[in-house]
Amino acid sequence: MHARGSLVSHFQVQRSRAFGSCHAMVRCLLTATDVKEALAAPLQDLPAVDFAFAYGSGVFQQPGNLILSRNEAPMVDYILGVQMPTRWHSENIERNPHHYNSWLSWFGGKGVSYVAEKVGAGVHFNAFVPWKDKMIKYGVIGMGDLAEDLLTWKSLYISGRLQKPVRFLVDNWDMAKVNQVNLHAAASTALLLLPSQFSEEDFYAKICGLSYMGDIRMLFAEDKNKVQRIVKGSSKHFHRLYRAPLFHMAAEGILELPRTFGDVRSLIKRVGFFEDCSPYATKSLVRSLPETILQKMFPYVRIRHNSELLLSSGEASEHVQRAIRSIVRSSSTKQMLSGLLAAGALNSLQYVWKKTMKALRSRAPRKSD
Repeated sequence: MHARGSLVSHFQVQRSRAFGSCHAMVRCLLTATDVKEALAAPLQDLPAVDFAFAYGSGVFQQPGNLILSRNEAPMVDYILGVQMPTRWHSENIERNPHHYNSWLSWFGGKGVSYVAEKVGAGVHFNAFVPWKDKMIKYGVIGMGDLAEDLLTWKSLYISGRLQKPVRFLVDNWDMAKVNQVNLHAAASTALLLLPSQFSEEDFYAKICGLSYMGDIRMLFAEDKNKVQRIVKGSSKHFHRLYRAPLFHMAAEGILELPRTFGDVRSLIKRVGFFEDCSPYATKSLVRSLPETILQKMFPYVRIRHNSELLLSSGEASEHVQRAIRSIVRSSSTKQMLSGLLAAGALNSLQYVWKKTMKALRSRAPRKSD
């Protein structure tokens, strides 16, 4: 147990038996640098990447998370950004052919990239990859597609993940700064969907739920309490992500923050957020929405001769929800089809089965103590 990776793995297994207390023990024993190095360790076995982050329940604790097996630690999820996906996959197939479905790897890097870009939402996933004594899953996307999604919400696939807390591991292109545009857009969208008064938890839950609106997986293969688990398990991380956008909106007069805002204690319980729902404030928020959302809203938006938007708060909320559902429904369907082709029938069935069982358990009525 002398290696840092073994230490992390050991506590992951223990966490599956006593999730909360052992997670706290890991945090006490490992510094932020230790955690980052442990999470980044699997990248050493892959070709070089320009951008990488880890996310999900294998990285951030989610209270009440359902574990299917007492000995099963959560799979650690990664997104990798590379400049030339075809070349990257070609090299990775040579290094790690067992990461890929056998029939797809026969077509080489071109075949992998073709399925990801033409069938899916631009991301190729390798799931159930064994690394030492744990399982990992990693998705690969081109840097151009990644930047486009962050700025325009073309698919709301990677941009949706980056609206939630993640662990940045590699960032050679300063994508964390590009992501600030994505975060501001998510904050504006959440305000358009929220009532005039709301809590801090309401705000983060609305943002967290954006990328699940219209997601076909939510019909059968996702935990119905997923958004609440993510928010409650990462409230301080959400606060750090959206502190600047909220202060910016308060400075513009669109939002009134509670006096205790900035204090990281009792985040979930904090209420007293008031937003301006006037036509002026609504117009300001709508104008800050990403390009793809505006394009999908345009046919339904009334415009004056001088191009001034005529949109009430209720109308804006309705049109934004319709636009987001359209984007997410399309990208989630494409990605599911791409995943079936990329992973093969056996791995796909295994993944869907685990997701579905977790979803069914979340929907089952709780027994009273």
